[in-house]
Amino acid sequence: MSFDRIARAYRWLEYAAYGRELERRRFYYLAQVADARRALLLGDGDGRFLARLVAQNCELVADTVDASARMLELARARAGEDRVTYRHSDALSIALPRAEYDLIVTHFFLDCLDECGVETLVHRVSEAARPGAKWLVSEFREPRWARLYLRGLYLFFRVTAGLKNQRLVDHRPVLARYGFRLVAEDVSRAGLLASELWEL
Repeated sequence: MSFDRIARAYRWLEYAAYGRELERRRFYYLAQVADARRALLLGDGDGRFLARLVAQNCELVADTVDASARMLELARARAGEDRVTYRHSDALSIALPRAEYDLIVTHFFLDCLDECGVETLVHRVSEAARPGAKWLVSEFREPRWARLYLRGLYLFFRVTAGLKNQRLVDHRPVLARYGFRLVAEDVSRAGLLASELWEL
């Protein structure tokens, strides 16, 4: 899976479908992680969140991982290279340091993974996180009214990005099983979109 084909158009596709709501979801708990010093961003895409994150905290150092080289180019143009390392890799297999990060970020990324992928990712991230680490999640939810809509969304990304997963996996029980506690959440669009703040 790679978003290379739609990387440059992605922001405008997002705005056309949701206005600024996905951005609001990403930024919702940004103030609550202002004290972070070492961050890991997985599948952050074009860097809009990353740029805000490094701008609000002059001491933060971040690693951002994405399977799309073009998304990383866009992120680099937005956030710079002074305190960010850009890693073109699969988040499920990239080597991660142990007990390194006090902030994990996955915005609209877990929905790209199947059950096995979510389990693998959360297990690996739990080992890379420091005690007390925070995890920001922005994600789709699946209220009954949105099931057909989400099927169409998955079909779109299957065609444009080669997405193999075709249904939304509930990541919340998996995070809880690995010791993360849901501290706060906010839901919008009649239950379709959520921002979550977790802590280890």
